[in-house]
Amino acid sequence: MRVLIDATAMPVDRGGVARYVDELVRALAEPGELDVVVACQPRDAERYRALAPTATLAVGPSALAWRGFRLLWEQLCLPLVARRHAVDVVHSPHYTTPLLTGRPRVVTVHDVTFFSEPEVHRPVKRLFFRTWIRVSASLAAAIVTPSRATADALERAIGHPAARVVVAPHGVDHRRFQPPAPTEVAATLARHALRHPYVLFLGTIEPRKHVPALIRAHGRLTAESSAEPPLLVIAGARGWETDTEAALREHPDPGAVRLLGYIDGADVVPLLGGATVVAYPSSGEGFGLPVLEAMATGAAVLTTRRLAIPEVAGDAAAYCEPDPDSIEQGLRRLLGDSAVRAELQARARARAESFSWGRSAAAHDAAYRAAARAADTVPRTGSEAAGAPR
Repeated sequence: MRVLIDATAMPVDRGGVARYVDELVRALAEPGELDVVVACQPRDAERYRALAPTATLAVGPSALAWRGFRLLWEQLCLPLVARRHAVDVVHSPHYTTPLLTGRPRVVTVHDVTFFSEPEVHRPVKRLFFRTWIRVSASLAAAIVTPSRATADALERAIGHPAARVVVAPHGVDHRRFQPPAPTEVAATLARHALRHPYVLFLGTIEPRKHVPALIRAHGRLTAESSAEPPLLVIAGARGWETDTEAALREHPDPGAVRLLGYIDGADVVPLLGGATVVAYPSSGEGFGLPVLEAMATGAAVLTTRRLAIPEVAGDAAAYCEPDPDSIEQGLRRLLGDSAVRAELQARARARAESFSWGRSAAAHDAAYRAAARAADTVPRTGSEAAGAPR
């Protein structure tokens, strides 16, 4: 079987969806029965050659960096790429998919917060993704979701999809995400002028992550502490979020909060593994990859029971609600009890071992084959038949 994976929507910052696609391509291109073709932007060509030497690359024009052009290229040119490479299945891993193509489609729906928590998204983005989730679900021969919670939320949002839903949990790169050496942690903290102890948030700063609530919870702990408070370290790119600056102004000791901006590369694992607590009070995750990666480094994680996160963290994390009172209580307990932290750290490492990109790739492989079988049972007419594989 030959599958075309459309990686043209991947951003420069390799977080979230980009990491999913990168790791999936690497795992799928391991020697086996699956033949992988990757459509990508020119800036990502060397990355995919290194990640998946056996994959075939279909490198598009540099104008794919512009979102409007990329969407147009997806509709007009991606079907031609599929035909040129005689693929059996087209996988669109970021919600949108070509409207006209003779190949069966597989679409990944990462989360459904555009329906369940519309207020945390900008109106234009909300309308765009709500529309495309409905359209893609109606066209896809199979839909991949990273969690059962997302599959269930998709059914509630748009009704039972006509296509078969395959739950394919994300994995974690265990070669990279593992407990860091103390020397790595010390060097990273020195590079960023940080100190122990510290509470870490690592992720995009956007409304559903509740970073302002975390800042306010930390401010309460700081105001009540007679000793030097733990630092609150916030690492992540700024998304659409309007309350962080106000929360910082309210903090009784603004110097105890450090904003590092986007962090990638060698600093991620030492920051996660060196944290006293990793706090991720998100109210809307289709999976919760930051939680899983923190667990793999042996971090004590404070997060929420919302949507898919309990599927990932199980009993290996402490839980709170995404509000200042509950976050404060959770932080107070973890910061004050090293035995509880040690127990969570041990459970976290053990639970993270059960997630792998190889298992995720196997589930995707099953989705591709299910899509191909389903497409074979549906008569094609018009433009669909014209592009159908022989």
